[in-house]
Amino acid sequence: MRGAYIHIPFCDHICYYCDFNKVFIKNQPVDGYLNALSQEMAYYSAMGPVQTIYIGGGTPTALNEEQFERLLADVSHYFLHQGIQEFTVEANPENLSDSKLGLMKRYGVTRLSVGVQSFDNGMLKVIGRAHDTAGAKEAIIRARKAGFDNITLDLMFALPGQTEDMLHQSLETALSLNTSHISIYSLQVEPRTIFYNRMKGGKLRLPGEDIEADMYGQIIFTLEKNGLHQYEISNFSRPGYEGLHNSLYWHNQEYYGIGAGAHGYVNGKRYANTGSIKKYISLVSERGFSESSVHHVTDRERIEEEMFLGLRLMEGVSQAHFLKKFGRPIKAIYGAQLDRLKSEGLLVERGDHIALSTKGTFLGNNVFEAFLLP
Repeated sequence: MRGAYIHIPFCDHICYYCDFNKVFIKNQPVDGYLNALSQEMAYYSAMGPVQTIYIGGGTPTALNEEQFERLLADVSHYFLHQGIQEFTVEANPENLSDSKLGLMKRYGVTRLSVGVQSFDNGMLKVIGRAHDTAGAKEAIIRARKAGFDNITLDLMFALPGQTEDMLHQSLETALSLNTSHISIYSLQVEPRTIFYNRMKGGKLRLPGEDIEADMYGQIIFTLEKNGLHQYEISNFSRPGYEGLHNSLYWHNQEYYGIGAGAHGYVNGKRYANTGSIKKYISLVSERGFSESSVHHVTDRERIEEEMFLGLRLMEGVSQAHFLKKFGRPIKAIYGAQLDRLKSEGLLVERGDHIALSTKGTFLGNNVFEAFLLP
């Protein structure tokens, strides 16, 4: 199974926490970028079909209607076929208009990922979002009226000044919308963000690790109680609505990375595209693709990735699949690590699968580090 990730680096505002490759859309060469994107899609589509498509950003819905339709038409032309299992577009509530919803429906989009982050108006201002709670709720209702039943809400927790009560209220509002999927991530303060600069200046007040852990426990309990099962560390869904494209990453499968700053994994190599929009357009014009760095994954790295990506999934890693893929049993390579982590209550063995325990889910990074080989 293979996927295609297509990156739109334009935003009509910049959120305080975001470190993705993005720029303000005003005065940018958007049409030139879409020309290059079409050329790069042609290049990768010749390598073979995909089963999942994901348009992310940036903010894909920040494009005007003409540009947005052109993007969808090109994606449909190069990648859409009867075997597509999922076609996702990221959207922000404030620019999820009826006309754009109609365009997505017309061009075969099957899943929306709506960047809400919080249903607390004060918190939305704190993190630099442009929408409010009422606008987010209205966008979800309109998307459902447009015929989308596969909608995921993107939420965040452990935000500056956020309390457990505030998180609880946000979760309750999210659940009232009855979407099929919720992704929820703790805030990570990354370089090149407004929050990072504030943190360096001592002006960012974050919940401590204990409160963050309590919040995560509250999330798991609340969402599971309401019928959204946890299938990955940060992802919850109703049965049959698990995110297929992101699952490619966790199953260590291949995907094309298309667009400025996108990353891909094809034929045993991981690559990163240039992040500069001007350089991206120039490179694609010259050669049809925009790779700026390439790394050929070693057998050791493939084994490591199989473990620390696969263990993000609640089902864990299949020992039979591992043996078929690498020709050696997991326990022949990681016997000592598995014994130690199981004795510490961080891993469990369920039939053929090795998976995180409940305790291990809260300490995932500690577990993953154990699978780095010397």
